[in-house]
Amino acid sequence: MDDDMDDHPEPRDGAVVLGAGVAGLLAARVLAERFDRVTVVERDELPDSGPAFRPGVPQSRHAHVLWSKGVDLIEDLLPGTTARLLAGGAVLLDLPRDFLWLSPADWFLPVHGARALLGSRELLDRTLRGQVLRDARIRVRARCTATGLVAAADGRSVAGVELRSGERLPARLVVDATGRTSRAPDWLAALGHPVPATTRYDSRLGYSSRSYAVPPDPARRWRGMYVQGRPDSPRGGVLVPLEGDRWLATLIGNGDHAPPTAEEEFLGFARSLRSPALHDALRDAQPLSSPVGFRNTANERRHYERLEHAPDGFLVLGDAACRFNPVYGHGMTVAALAADALREELRTLSPREVPGAVRRIQRSTAAAAETAWQIATSEDLRYPQTDGPPPDRTTRIMQRYMSRVIVGANADPAVAARFFGVLSLSATPDTLLGPATMLRVLSRWRRPASPHTTPYPSHHAPPGARQDPKETA
Repeated sequence: MDDDMDDHPEPRDGAVVLGAGVAGLLAARVLAERFDRVTVVERDELPDSGPAFRPGVPQSRHAHVLWSKGVDLIEDLLPGTTARLLAGGAVLLDLPRDFLWLSPADWFLPVHGARALLGSRELLDRTLRGQVLRDARIRVRARCTATGLVAAADGRSVAGVELRSGERLPARLVVDATGRTSRAPDWLAALGHPVPATTRYDSRLGYSSRSYAVPPDPARRWRGMYVQGRPDSPRGGVLVPLEGDRWLATLIGNGDHAPPTAEEEFLGFARSLRSPALHDALRDAQPLSSPVGFRNTANERRHYERLEHAPDGFLVLGDAACRFNPVYGHGMTVAALAADALREELRTLSPREVPGAVRRIQRSTAAAAETAWQIATSEDLRYPQTDGPPPDRTTRIMQRYMSRVIVGANADPAVAARFFGVLSLSATPDTLLGPATMLRVLSRWRRPASPHTTPYPSHHAPPGARQDPKETA
């Protein structure tokens, strides 16, 4: 414990961020523009030798996507990050142009949609951490666990955090970015403050992933693959490139269709998808890891932004405030959006003014998650086994309309571009409600929303039907 910090310490001119994931690192970068000292507290060990798995990010072993909006915001905060990620082996692709992508309706054409950065979560975290720590105002304390908040003498503010060792770290602002395991509600209750209401939707989706060596195929013209499930066939899978000439295959299933983690059953599940394309790609590939599962995929929103009497000096960001079913790939991009909202709120505030502004800041950062929350929850509510409040009339109408949007996007490049603009969080959902888009969508109203689809798209034949380009040259 610091010698000059008693049981009711006054905050000093510094900030503490709990959690060194994407949300925590980006928050630390933003806070360093206002505070002379930012300390990031992380319970995991953070090796310097290179990208590595750590227990605090169990979902890192599964497919991740950083959509174009997230790429651009991170590049603005940390110039040169994209180049470093690409140098490390990540790739920047155009989806669906560079993918074989089977939507709930049909195969997307190979047209422009939205850029996305693909690579391992370990590479992304390691690269971001290196970029953030180039700022001398930011330091990380690894293998260090926060166990509670420290109240200020006025009883209305948070003045720091207490560590498992008994040490207290004073701070003018404490940011909880500890993710899905956040204990912030318990910490607030222990200090006599109200806890937030929670909204939760759980489609009981499960993941199973393993990596493969990429087999050579001169005729292959795609860089990744996504076979989506739908309520009448709740199984899917995604195949994405990783650094080191690897593929990461993530199988997906809802409820009783959760994918297996046994090696001998992995390919069998892949064969059961709506298209054999993913199974065909893996059939002759060399596995590099055993399958590993992940089941903690519920959408959960803790409404800190609604608290009327929240303490000054305490802010909750990232998955600790709002987490999504990861199948939509929005978590990291929303973390970047929240960091951008935080940055905007802090522009006109001095360090001494920040604690009293946290309720406004909390509302702004919560708003950054709104589009992703709407997408994830409305889509999950299509599955009858989803636990959560039932869809209201507006949601049901939008679900029907979005089914038509996907039908249109499969056949119309203009609709596809707008659809992926919204999916990548680069555009608001209102983009899909403009007269020009609605006219294009409604012109295909009679086409079925859940048709029987071909095993392969017309622009890419099955492996046995393709010729080596050298033979046709």
